[in-house]
Amino acid sequence: MERYKSFQGRQLIYQSYDKLLQSYDVHVEEEYIETSFGQTHVITAGDSQNPSLLLLHGTADNAAMMWVYNMNELSRKFYVIAVDSIGGSGKSEPNADYFKRFDQVKWMDDIMDAFQLHDSYICGVSYGAYLSYFYTLKRPERIRKAMCLAGRIPSSTFEVMSKMMKAFMPEALFPSEKNCEKLLRKLCGPNYAVFAENEELMRHWYYLLKYFNNKSMMKHRIQFVDDVELATLVGKAKFLIGEHDILSNYPKAIHKLQRNQLNYEIIREAGHAINHEQADLVSQKIIEFWNE
Repeated sequence: MERYKSFQGRQLIYQSYDKLLQSYDVHVEEEYIETSFGQTHVITAGDSQNPSLLLLHGTADNAAMMWVYNMNELSRKFYVIAVDSIGGSGKSEPNADYFKRFDQVKWMDDIMDAFQLHDSYICGVSYGAYLSYFYTLKRPERIRKAMCLAGRIPSSTFEVMSKMMKAFMPEALFPSEKNCEKLLRKLCGPNYAVFAENEELMRHWYYLLKYFNNKSMMKHRIQFVDDVELATLVGKAKFLIGEHDILSNYPKAIHKLQRNQLNYEIIREAGHAINHEQADLVSQKIIEFWNE
């Protein structure tokens, strides 16, 4: 399966990806690591002697656009490893096994092993939030703490898809610069301008909507867990949820966090793009949680 709808689209996305990295306020390095499911591309920053922090992006985006406003602050305290999801819209290149037998936990194990990490902090946004708490559940000995941004713990496929349809349709079906901005306003809170006024960021997001084949990420299926298993996350995971996040802030999702005594906080004037809209506050919250 092709990850991009055209070769030209792939080129535009990669060129824009590189421009986003050039806009970072901190020195970053790129590298590919071999995993069971293909070459995984990562962006690293900070002193490798610092505690490690794995960063995971959402379904339809990538590491370059996700952490553009957070990398500088986080890399002062951590050795940051921002991962491009295999099969996603970044630079990771899946192999045949990805499409045949992808295993989220095995893939994460491979990344940890490649960097010789006995344990690590982990933080993800949206789908990355799911992967952060799910990997913590499956490998609690390898994760010190998990921060889940714009995340929730869904109980069914219907719950996931109904929220996705409401949030992304119809704009995502008809990618244009106008619809890209309309979709941004739906997903964000009142601070959407920090995203909208960054021309390269908006251009990159438009390219992803127009040229990335979302079916390539379908192997990243959300696995549902029961309340008994969630007990592992108590004291070990925290959820930061935007006040205006239509994908994560709704009664059923909040009640599930409360019922399982999981740590969460509602961030005012933020939507689903929480770490863009409230970048400084979110970076501060991440660091504070690690220090607790």
